[in-house]
Amino acid sequence: MEWVFEGEIVEWRGPAPYFFVPMPESDSAELKDEARSLIYWGQIPVHVVIGETRFRTALYPRAGRYMVPLKAAIRAADGLEVGDVVTVSLRPAWPEEDARR
Repeated sequence: MEWVFEGEIVEWRGPAPYFFVPMPESDSAELKDEARSLIYWGQIPVHVVIGETRFRTALYPRAGRYMVPLKAAIRAADGLEVGDVVTVSLRPAWPEEDARR
């Protein structure tokens, strides 16, 4: 199963700034149900595509939705900044898929 959505890049300030794309609440609930066996510490491992960049990460739960974290290298690859609206495609990272690679 795959989810595709648009979201605005947001910054969350902690001890260091973190950058995320929030997943819509309805998609987050659907993903949580679909990937229940993958959840650890509230996070879900996923494969993500934004623009021409493909990467693997773990989604963070926050306020009823999942947040797609964007490392500096990911943002730099496509010149992404806070406030940019991006299209995100993601799917759960099932262990059996990774074992076949």
